[in-house]
Amino acid sequence: MDAKNLDAAVSRIATAIGEPARTRMLYCLLDGRARTSTELAIAAHVTPATASVHLNRLKSAELVKVFAQGKHRYYSLEGPRVARMLEGLSVFAGGTRDKFVPNTPSRLRVARTCYDHMAGTAAVALHDRLQALGWLSAGAYTVTPDGQKAFARLGIDLDATQLLRRRFAYACLDWSERRPHLGGALGAALLGVALKRKWMTQDLEGRALGITNLGRREMLDRFGVQISQS
Repeated sequence: MDAKNLDAAVSRIATAIGEPARTRMLYCLLDGRARTSTELAIAAHVTPATASVHLNRLKSAELVKVFAQGKHRYYSLEGPRVARMLEGLSVFAGGTRDKFVPNTPSRLRVARTCYDHMAGTAAVALHDRLQALGWLSAGAYTVTPDGQKAFARLGIDLDATQLLRRRFAYACLDWSERRPHLGGALGAALLGVALKRKWMTQDLEGRALGITNLGRREMLDRFGVQISQS
């Protein structure tokens, strides 16, 4: 990129960030969690209609991306480069910002069912570890050769799971954590393993999942996921 085009690009990004309402939206997303336009409107102290205009501007500047799930649309930062830039501006400007604190009841926040797969902080942590371990490819949600061996050791028949008439694996946005957990047939198979092996117990009258002491040990030993006592 030549100097003239670079100047124009920097000016466009700086202008997008420089409006106070848009700045508040961006910093609201800095914790890595997604938000709806309504939530970002509240954070920015603007009307929903105005928030939509601001979000379109941020999206066109490639500062945020949108993720559609059902009838809802969730916004998050475009990527780690945007987060690093915002962090740098915070250091330069000084001061700290409040972090997002979920208001979901703690028992549901740790682990619960989302249709037929696992949700909550434990599920979000597991999702991240499956990608960090190289069992699932990032973005495409396909199982790698290492993942095929690992899932087989868990007793999951990947061939049979892939033949089911449903999506195999995808990012399902967690409504309490606002980060993805693993949905689809593979997510359901993992929950099935956890219940069968008594790593988790299912609430008969609700969605809560209880994590047993055995489950905590297995999650740590097998996946590197540490789950604190609730």
